Amino acid sequence: MTREAMLWLILNSIFLVVFNVFFFLFGGTDRNASVWISYGFIHFAYFMLILTPKLTQGKKSWTELGFPLYLISAIYFLVAYVIGAIFILIAPEGFTIAFAVQLCIAGMYGTALVSNMIANERTAEAEQVRKTQISYIKEASVKVKGLLDSVSDKEAKKKVERVYDALYSSPVKSHPDLEVEESRLLRSIRALEEAVSAGHKDSIIDIAGSLETAIGERNRRLAAYN
Repeated sequence: MTREAMLWLILNSIFLVVFNVFFFLFGGTDRNASVWISYGFIHFAYFMLILTPKLTQGKKSWTELGFPLYLISAIYFLVAYVIGAIFILIAPEGFTIAFAVQLCIAGMYGTALVSNMIANERTAEAEQVRKTQISYIKEASVKVKGLLDSVSDKEAKKKVERVYDALYSSPVKSHPDLEVEESRLLRSIRALEEAVSAGHKDSIIDIAGSLETAIGERNRRLAAYN
């Protein structure tokens, strides 16, 4: 365990230690069911508060995804603690009211937490799709731009420049229906790379012309989806 992890463990344990010392010091273990129910829910709420940051590990960012979840858990802990403390002090004989109230609060917390987690998953998926869409244009543009210095023939180079300009000006946004077409474009760019490497002027001109047409068609189809 690292020093930082040890310090976090100590910090997270302070509340549990202080709360339990006061709980048993001033009341002992001879408590009724309503008190023990409140005691259990307070601990559950605190453990959820500690565990909440783990729910967004590896996700986009703490500010956008983690903090809202932590805020929900913090509010739940404060409410569960205040309500639980009231029941511990009052110590009603029956356990039904204490259990029902804490269960309702926990249910509302669970609904809010899971709803936000679902929304976060959708946000993360949308972000991944956006990155994939942007990577298509970036990957294709970088590959074609890298070919320009390797093309010595002016006519062929002009064709490759037109392909690069078409890619550079293409929208980064994409659509699932264009996945096959975009994959085909990337394969054509690889074929263009091979033609440039081999120095085949006619092949370069033919492939570049087909690519320019295909890119234009891809962009027109994309515009129709928006």
